Amino acid sequence: MNVNLEEIALKAKDIAEETGAYIEAERERFNAFEHVERKSLNSLVSYVDKTAEEKLVDKLGALLPEAGFVTEEGTASESGEDWLWIIDPLDGTTNYIHGIPCYAVSIGLTYKGVLQVGVVYEITKNENFYAWKEGGCWLNGRRVYVSPQKNFAASLLATGFPYYDFGKMEPYLDLLADLMRNTRGIRRLGSAATDLAYVACGRFEGFYEYGLSPWDVAGGALLVQEAGGYVADFKGDGDYIFGKEIITTNKHIAEELLTSIKKHLA
Repeated sequence: MNVNLEEIALKAKDIAEETGAYIEAERERFNAFEHVERKSLNSLVSYVDKTAEEKLVDKLGALLPEAGFVTEEGTASESGEDWLWIIDPLDGTTNYIHGIPCYAVSIGLTYKGVLQVGVVYEITKNENFYAWKEGGCWLNGRRVYVSPQKNFAASLLATGFPYYDFGKMEPYLDLLADLMRNTRGIRRLGSAATDLAYVACGRFEGFYEYGLSPWDVAGGALLVQEAGGYVADFKGDGDYIFGKEIITTNKHIAEELLTSIKKHLA
């Protein structure tokens, strides 16, 4: 594997920022009644998502030509044997459509299934989180780490609400009630990539969600790992990129949060 991961990460975070600038500029002319399509139940897309994805594919493809792509809007079909970009051009599309912060560009790069580079650019706060394997996690040029909080009751958590898979709604609500009673509180930002970035920089002690796609988590999962955190699926295993569920914490509260999740959602 003869690739400079730091160089790739720094270039990828610049590409994310350039794409984010386009997305934010389009907010001025965006009309939710004219420019939005419905892919499926509560899954929305606009020309902004599609154009932003095309920009990412073009620039990331030039950055690492041997890599394939997994994309939310399906604008790329290139396949790579070992390297794979997993990208979401606009994580938080519903927020964007309604003019609500926050929304982000998410970029992940894997080699033989293992995350190597992660980027989450939260557009509305101009915060660029990026990491490369064994290189730490960075926010706008500053090294960041997960929260040192060890007390579960003093921990602030994040989650996402189901928007199409309602099969686990009742146990999910039971879990939510359990955690509301036993932590400092729960937040729902509407962007899983941003939730992961906020765990990485210590704003949240933990995040969990089910019904996710690879592009929702690939950019942010490595951020948490490189910031010293814990990342797994709801079983405590490693199938969190394609397994449609994820838990991330600062490690200190991992056992308690995972126990609560298993109790209700296993």
